Amino acid sequence: MDIQVEHDTANTRFHAKVEGHECVADYHVADGVMHMTHTYVPYPIEGRGIAAHLVHAALAYAREQGLRVNPRCSYVRTYMRRHPETLSLQV
Repeated sequence: MDIQVEHDTANTRFHAKVEGHECVADYHVADGVMHMTHTYVPYPIEGRGIAAHLVHAALAYAREQGLRVNPRCSYVRTYMRRHPETLSLQV
């Protein structure tokens, strides 16, 4: 599945439209820390790895910007545990 993730800096979120459904990973930045607060993928399209694409893009952005990451969202915490290469970003 080709998922096009976009970064909406004005609304501090990464998002993708999949089969007409809006999927999001919300965050805010304070004092050099990206606080990942929420991910959402609508029920009809869950289980396809969409949230993983969103979080991957968000963590890549954090790395590029030199930000640390506070995974306040349970999905982001799980993602980071499953991808040990991202743990160096964690606060």
